Amino acid sequence: MCSAESEDESSYDNSAPAAVDHQSVEEPFDPQQFLKTVTQRPGVYRMLNANGDTIYVGKAGNLKKRVSSYFQKDPGSNKTRVMVAQIANIDLTVTNNEIEALILENNLIKEKRPRYNILLRDDKSYPFVHITTDQEFPRVSYRRGGKKQSGKTIGPYPHAGAVKKSLRYIQKLFKVRQCEDSYFKNRSRPCLQYQINRCTAPCVGLIDEEAYHRDVDMTIKVLEGRTNEVISGLVADMEQASADLQFEEAARLRDQIKNLKSVNQSQYVESGKGNIDVVACYQHSGKNCIQLFFIRNGVSLGNKAFFPSAPADSSAEEVVSGFVSQYYLQHEVPDRIITQYKVADVELVQQALKLRLGSSVEFVHNVRGEPRRWLESAYENGKIALEARLASRSGMAERQDKLRQLLDLDELPARLECFDISHLSGESTIASCVVFGVEGAIKAEYRRFKISDITPGDDYAAMRQALTRRYTRLIKEQQRIPEVLFIDGGKGQVSVAMEVIRDLQLEADLQIVGVAKGPARRPGEESLLLCRQGREIHMSHDSPALHLIQQIRDEAHRYAVAGHRASRAKVRRKSVLEDIAGLGPKRRKALLTHFGGIRALKLASQEDISSVPGISRHLAQQVYDFFHENNV
Repeated sequence: MCSAESEDESSYDNSAPAAVDHQSVEEPFDPQQFLKTVTQRPGVYRMLNANGDTIYVGKAGNLKKRVSSYFQKDPGSNKTRVMVAQIANIDLTVTNNEIEALILENNLIKEKRPRYNILLRDDKSYPFVHITTDQEFPRVSYRRGGKKQSGKTIGPYPHAGAVKKSLRYIQKLFKVRQCEDSYFKNRSRPCLQYQINRCTAPCVGLIDEEAYHRDVDMTIKVLEGRTNEVISGLVADMEQASADLQFEEAARLRDQIKNLKSVNQSQYVESGKGNIDVVACYQHSGKNCIQLFFIRNGVSLGNKAFFPSAPADSSAEEVVSGFVSQYYLQHEVPDRIITQYKVADVELVQQALKLRLGSSVEFVHNVRGEPRRWLESAYENGKIALEARLASRSGMAERQDKLRQLLDLDELPARLECFDISHLSGESTIASCVVFGVEGAIKAEYRRFKISDITPGDDYAAMRQALTRRYTRLIKEQQRIPEVLFIDGGKGQVSVAMEVIRDLQLEADLQIVGVAKGPARRPGEESLLLCRQGREIHMSHDSPALHLIQQIRDEAHRYAVAGHRASRAKVRRKSVLEDIAGLGPKRRKALLTHFGGIRALKLASQEDISSVPGISRHLAQQVYDFFHENNV
């Protein structure tokens, strides 16, 4: 059974699970160190003071860029400067897109009522788009209030600006009227909107009713999220117009498709009733992070991260089961709990919770659709939270001290370097060198080496060339030599490294450590070749020193692979999509046709990519990860 603890390593508190709960802060907040861990994805950030109170909630399309702006030399107004001076910690919640971030920000502001936020009044309802479908020439307009009006109502939207922005796009794309009925009925000639190509002038009969209703139908489909259906129809019309030699019409349709694709961002709509909790677990380097999402009456109120301690080799399924059985016997129980895995002894847990709640509790683990997206979002937030925790200054200091003890160093190593080789059947061989200091990765000092004049596929020769070039230059320029050199490989690669270091007479300056993968290549099974001690060891999977070595090794591998892919794409003058397994010519063509090019595909979300015919959610995730994890 796992013992679940929150981020301050204490037992659960008894507060209501509304939105993101604060962490205990045991050391002064270091903004520069914190910013190194912040993702560039959209989401919500909460600024906390020394008491753990939320003082500000904000949303951003790019969390790293937005949060970084508060710590510039001049953050802005006096209010901002005073607020920044009070920050003791910052909590982040990643969302699928900025729309979700906006809705979550609003929920958190209502719940937390932070001192430095502009508190929105609760007397206004969410806005909608209203279409008067019962009219001969329907009008598209902005509305607030309930859905009792006749006609078609689409929404709600998070705020008035979002509705008005959508109306501007619709007016540009389909030219459906937005004028008041009194104005529409008394026109004798087209208005200015017709002259600037934003209306088809149904008021004076310049478009027939059938054609106008076709535009209205496309408007409704786009507003309801069925944009791909509209695009497919327009593509077919464009191809037919081109075949009929109606090139002007084909060009108009082409521009309409291009404009439509540029605004085709999937929106996750809050739906469903009742109270739901979502539980997911992320594991890495022997550590666990449970992400608990709270959804009340169909509205996401936020999330909380827990870092439970668990016996060695515990699976994520065991961690989830242990967490659920302990947490809900002490806290509010929702109507439904969605878990990443089936909870062990679920019937027994349900009976125990029924005694507390007085009604049945539903556990679900195999879900699809929107609940599946909630689980994926919880898992992704768990990954980000755990990586940030592992990269924190206190965690880095602990791991480096354990490494110092392992290597029998007199003091903490101030500089660590790691080399890795990447190629595909000997093509475009790239060697990477990553550098870590006392506070973690020093990305400005990362280096790549393009390997040439060797037998293709000769990793030993590639390693020899990269090490020779690297350390010859450091010696000539009198730059700092690292205390520890990690080599991603076994005895062969380590022997090459020893020869190079011996030739350059650096044996007394640095230690060489080989990191060889286990038979199954699973994390935690690595063997370490300690050259100075002359021995090979296997460390416990929960060793802080091993976690640091794994982090450095994985970063060297990522950096090498990214460089190799970029080099291959440049040399072979081919589509970078060819580097994605499972993406054949037809699917590559479908992606490029749908998005209009690589640039638009890079900006697309996983949901947008999976909407392309022939692209599964798994393959869409591969495409999304390819662009975002490798900086292609």
